[in-house]
Amino acid sequence: MFSYRRTPELPTREEALKGRPHPQFSLPERHTVLGNPLAGPYPAHLEVADFGLGCFWGAERKFWQTPGVWTTLAGYQGGYTENPEYEEVCSGRTGHTEVVRVVFDPALVSYETLLKLFWESHDPTQGFRQGNDVGTQYRSALYTHSPAQQATAEASRAAYQEVLTASGYGEITTAVLPAAERPFWPAEPYHQQYLDKNPAGYCGIGGTGVSCPIGIAAAPGE
Repeated sequence: MFSYRRTPELPTREEALKGRPHPQFSLPERHTVLGNPLAGPYPAHLEVADFGLGCFWGAERKFWQTPGVWTTLAGYQGGYTENPEYEEVCSGRTGHTEVVRVVFDPALVSYETLLKLFWESHDPTQGFRQGNDVGTQYRSALYTHSPAQQATAEASRAAYQEVLTASGYGEITTAVLPAAERPFWPAEPYHQQYLDKNPAGYCGIGGTGVSCPIGIAAAPGE
């Protein structure tokens, strides 16, 4: 994954690259690990959630390894450029961040469980970077697909802020926004399940070591 050493700054809608009306590639039909279709429409009993936590190569692997996840898809979200290309996103001129679209069975894995994985797999206080990866495309973000997801994501951010503050970390910079306001654009085929195709490939994902309290109830009397 490339890093561009510059002072990161998000473009405005007027400053962003305009993109194109159609993608320049076709997605593979199926997930190389899970075997299910990458693109929707998905079975009606499944839910969709989008997570941005740095380089999507390692982030996608975190989610496809989670029981109950049906498929994952690397992509770009949060900006203005339509059908962006990787080099455009890396330029900082699209406004997008790298994300993983996670399609999951809520009967097998809860959104709260996925949020816990999200928070513990990166440092959400770093702004426009994750570790050595610097740029607006590495910022932390949650894009929600229902009012229930939005409320749960906001509550989880507040809960994790408390434990991070107690551990000496600064303010969480994670955006929590409805996905309807920030369209998702699939990344190029070579990005999909990258670490399955390249097991020794780069993975910049790493957390703070601070446990997220989501889903942990207090014992009686506490």
